[in-house]
Amino acid sequence: MRLIHRPVRGAAIAVLGLAVTAMTGAFAASASASGTPGPRMVALGGNPAVTGAAKTGSFSSSRMTVQVALAPRNTAGLQALLQSLYTPGNKKYEQWLGKGQFDKRFGPAAATTEAVEHYLTSSGLTITSSGSPFLVSAVGSSQRIAAAFDTSLSNYRGARGTRFFANSTAARMPASLASNVLGVLGLDSAVREHDMVQRATSTVRPSGRASSSAAAKKSCETGYPTEAHLFAFFNDGTSFADGFGAGPSCSGLTATQTNSLYDAPKLGAKGKGKGVTLAVFELSAYQSSDITHWAHFTYGNHFTPPLENVNVDGGPLHPKCPKGDSCPAAAEGYAGDIEVDADIETQLTISPDAAHIIVYNAPNDETGQTTLAEYTKIANDDSAAAVSSSWGECESVLGASLAKAEDVVFEQMATQGQSMFASAGDNGAFDCGSTPQTLAVDDPESQPWVTSVGGTSWQNDNPGTNAHPAYRAGVESVWNVDSLCNESADEGGDTGLDWCTTTGAGGGGSSSFWGRPWYQRGPGVNNPFTTVGNGTTQCAFAAKGQHCREVPDVSANADQYTPYAEYCTGTAKTANSVCATFSSSQPSPGWFGIGGTSLSSPLWSGIAADRDSYQGHRSGNFNPMVYRLLQTDPGLYFHDITGAGQHTLNNGFFPTTPGYDEATGVGTPRMSPLIIRKAA
Repeated sequence: MRLIHRPVRGAAIAVLGLAVTAMTGAFAASASASGTPGPRMVALGGNPAVTGAAKTGSFSSSRMTVQVALAPRNTAGLQALLQSLYTPGNKKYEQWLGKGQFDKRFGPAAATTEAVEHYLTSSGLTITSSGSPFLVSAVGSSQRIAAAFDTSLSNYRGARGTRFFANSTAARMPASLASNVLGVLGLDSAVREHDMVQRATSTVRPSGRASSSAAAKKSCETGYPTEAHLFAFFNDGTSFADGFGAGPSCSGLTATQTNSLYDAPKLGAKGKGKGVTLAVFELSAYQSSDITHWAHFTYGNHFTPPLENVNVDGGPLHPKCPKGDSCPAAAEGYAGDIEVDADIETQLTISPDAAHIIVYNAPNDETGQTTLAEYTKIANDDSAAAVSSSWGECESVLGASLAKAEDVVFEQMATQGQSMFASAGDNGAFDCGSTPQTLAVDDPESQPWVTSVGGTSWQNDNPGTNAHPAYRAGVESVWNVDSLCNESADEGGDTGLDWCTTTGAGGGGSSSFWGRPWYQRGPGVNNPFTTVGNGTTQCAFAAKGQHCREVPDVSANADQYTPYAEYCTGTAKTANSVCATFSSSQPSPGWFGIGGTSLSSPLWSGIAADRDSYQGHRSGNFNPMVYRLLQTDPGLYFHDITGAGQHTLNNGFFPTTPGYDEATGVGTPRMSPLIIRKAA
């Protein structure tokens, strides 16, 4: 089957089967003659027209919100500063900006902001507070907003039936303003941020552990599932027994086992995040009582999880959705509680002595404005040294405007020394998950200043009740359950692409947006699958011929069949709770195994926090350090997942190789040297 790279877009939903108008250049706006009197209007590259979807009528709203994303002032100076901050030996190395300094140094000039505001108000819109100098927020009727951006807004139905609104023609602004505009948010409702957890729903687990005898403890542990097991379940509904690790009723790895497998140092509290603040990016409510229960089981009844909750735009329980945007009821409440609990419990696994874990939360909207607001809040607060996000969207669905606006926020985090991690995705090399089979990666993990975390598997290396299992060289493989995620047209009656979604695989590949950052180099980075910018489908923001950003950067266990033990519950009072639908029926109620790159990302954020605690200062974005270590002594710091002697050799497309690869990045962590050594 011929594989293609998915075209980038600003507004269409590629996963719904939409064709997309390709961008004809990088992100710079392209000029076109205006057909009406007034200023010369130019098209904004981040907001092209939708094609390939059925128009169902005109979109109309009496009041809707848009945000014009502005470029930083002195972008060349910003890029120079970033490189200086992350280059050992430079006098600015790790001299992080203080809270508020980024806006003062790189915020748009007052004249730029005023000119955009004047244009919007002269178009009949009302300026509102955005919470960021890089965003000009305005409200007005859909008619006036469409006129302001010289376009029309229509309702569409995608090939799979999903409905959304979008601009029917490319959005345009006066040429005198467009050079400072990254794009406009709120002109389409295509964004669908999703979590990245995988639960083995195809299995049954023995109740086990009723006795303290060794035989009873071993009774619920099983081997890794075979193709026959999975085919029988998904074709015929035949369940199979599955048990892994020392969690209650073999529900998964315990915190002690995870730390042992990845060689955590024995340094006391200083090596467990003491004094450091972590954060998780979330789009769902959760029950803090779940976290307390997990923590008491893991660390004893004296342990109090250091949780803080910060809601943005009202959070998922009391959403304040931007006007004209949609925060669907089914996506709010506790709709992602299984994700939130997993993220927090994983950070506590690696950094139990952290000073604080801040749970940032916003409504899950459909224009991306609440997502951007939450990331902006994390950056502006500058409270968390290490941040993890297990939510994402494939690049072509997210769109260029939102991606560019996010980039400014992640650059701010990097200048402040905040370590930002994100899940690489759970659908292998095909994270947009549609036909024709297209290579695609997710946002935010593809962003240059985010550390992308992929997935691996322990395969048949079941530690059972061994509290301190050792890492066995050559066993850990890329996560791709029984290699079922692939290009085959028939895998037990389904296509390989179907299995990428059903049983999952670690995300990875080349960005359709971003060029390769200056720091990304080392053995394996240039490989037979490396792509270069072509102005459209391959790193469209980069110059033609420039190498594209490759992900993931690092990896860790993410296989739901070699899971971590999660505790999560729900009741009739926790609206939309995922955990309420199944966890009470588990052999040990509330406990179950969980996987997905949603787990590997917070795991790495915990390593960053532990390193910060031990070193006594922020490490900043991990990527420059990771690739320096790849070029110097990678075997000391990482477990290289090479595929040698293994059966699982790729993430559906990209193979595991010695050195860097687009299936597992540089590999999985050797925690002790990563935390203890200066690694400069």
